Amino acid sequence: MDLSQFSLDGKVALITGASQGIGRATAIAFSRAGASVVLASRKLPDLEEVAAEIRKKGGESLAVPAHVGHIDQLDNLVNQATANFGKVDILVNNAGISPVYTPCLDMEERAWDVIMNVNLKGLFFLSQKVARVMKEHGKGVIINVASTGSFRPEPNSGVYAISKAAVAMATKVMALEWAVHNIRINAIAPGMIKTRLVDAMWDSNPESKEVMIGQTLLGRIGEPEEIANAMILLASDASSYATGQIFVIDGGYLLK
Repeated sequence: MDLSQFSLDGKVALITGASQGIGRATAIAFSRAGASVVLASRKLPDLEEVAAEIRKKGGESLAVPAHVGHIDQLDNLVNQATANFGKVDILVNNAGISPVYTPCLDMEERAWDVIMNVNLKGLFFLSQKVARVMKEHGKGVIINVASTGSFRPEPNSGVYAISKAAVAMATKVMALEWAVHNIRINAIAPGMIKTRLVDAMWDSNPESKEVMIGQTLLGRIGEPEEIANAMILLASDASSYATGQIFVIDGGYLLK
């Protein structure tokens, strides 16, 4: 087996939601695999901590504050990436939110819009802008972060599940349309991973934690690094024949 296929040497990766959780773990993993990394999130100080960690280990990193739910901030994000590194080879659409956990009967329009703007609208239009850059360079890879909620909704998180189901379909639509430009698009659907988003869900519904662990075949919560490892596979030439796929990494949750 040629392990060099997993290398990201010479690649430039743009990662949203990169200040914590899966995004942070992916940024560090990509840097170790040889990529230059553009980190995006709302708060610059948090991003700079991750960028400093990457640079300390000899990697190249650029922190760009951007709220992906605000479409007017996306051009600057892409322009900063290309101005500093000349291209974007890999986009990881990791940013996602679920600010409220409430039954659909009580969901307010404002909360709906906030969730959809970040989880779906921002993902779509950032992908569009980056795909135009990738098209100019003849190839690229986009990795979206869906969720097990794309397939099985949980109580009080229905709108989040709707947004992530749409991410799964957006992945397939992009893959279908952009294959002609040699751009591959796949998604990872994580299960329970140790992140602030999952912690917030459990804070609002503490009993759900043990229930979900009990429904997971491996009997534990996943680590962000376990998702980052799969990110390397999908970002690298090791997955060169994969596009339009949703890779579920959930410890067996959906099997029970």
